[in-house]
Amino acid sequence: MHLTIKSLLATSAALAMLWPALAQANPITIADPGYATAQGTAYVVKVLLEEQLGKEVEAVKAGSVPVIWEALNRNGGEIDIWTDVWLPNQQALVDQYAGEGGKVKLAANSYAGTQGYCTTKATADKHDIHSVFDLADPAKAAVFSADGKGKGKIWIGAAGWLSTNIETVRARDYGFADFFELQTTDEAVTTADLDAAVKAGTGWIGYCYGPHQNFARYALEVLEEPKHDDAAWTFVEPSDPNWLEKSAIKSAYKDAAIHIAYSGSLAESAPEVAAILEKVTFTTDAVSKLAFAIAVEGKAPDDAARDWIAANPDVVAGWTGN
Repeated sequence: MHLTIKSLLATSAALAMLWPALAQANPITIADPGYATAQGTAYVVKVLLEEQLGKEVEAVKAGSVPVIWEALNRNGGEIDIWTDVWLPNQQALVDQYAGEGGKVKLAANSYAGTQGYCTTKATADKHDIHSVFDLADPAKAAVFSADGKGKGKIWIGAAGWLSTNIETVRARDYGFADFFELQTTDEAVTTADLDAAVKAGTGWIGYCYGPHQNFARYALEVLEEPKHDDAAWTFVEPSDPNWLEKSAIKSAYKDAAIHIAYSGSLAESAPEVAAILEKVTFTTDAVSKLAFAIAVEGKAPDDAARDWIAANPDVVAGWTGN
């Protein structure tokens, strides 16, 4: 009897030690970086896996792209899926974590994305600001200041975005950095600033990317830039202490290709999930509409995703084979 109790106690202790690991490995985790376009694609994948495969999927708040990739590569279940891999912005991370020796899978399918600088069309027309080189004119830069006289304010992205580092280089090399305060607030803050500027008829300018709900919400103009030139685009990762000095960018972005990435451990433990992730692809218009539903109409990302899936049965059937 005493031996049986001891055995039971030992077994219970072993199970107690094992349970946290089992519990942690259960849900599939998907990164939610907090901005509407990535939330749209993330929650469509989340709802898809829940409704089509009966999987338990948890959205994990994660605002830093390098941290997302590190978590993917650890293969520990912290983050299993990342639906907003912009190339070439994240190329160095793809090379590091999805290349030789990496533990992350990059799905082959992608959809198009664009990047640049936007202002309101009213501001562009009123002050004749149509080119990125117009921003190097102190008088035109002052249009975007609080008093119309001092340094302008330009949003170059949120902290933690790889594009924000790229924009720091571009602001310098396009010659307007000295005439602007380079702002790195959260996207929600700059969207509120843009909305206020539109209503007040004042100047706003910043980094912009498509797909994005703001193109459906406001009349925006994308400033002209020199066509993308690989020879005029050198970007060194900030892990190098001299990255800013070594980087040089004097042309527009190449149109981006936006992919899904997922952990190697997910591919091994749930190959049926990996098979769907390899088929999932969006259109720029579809993601803009998802983002509009979340950011402008105020829908919860889960609800926006369910509505979109219900409205696009043929697209979903192509992903799932049903």
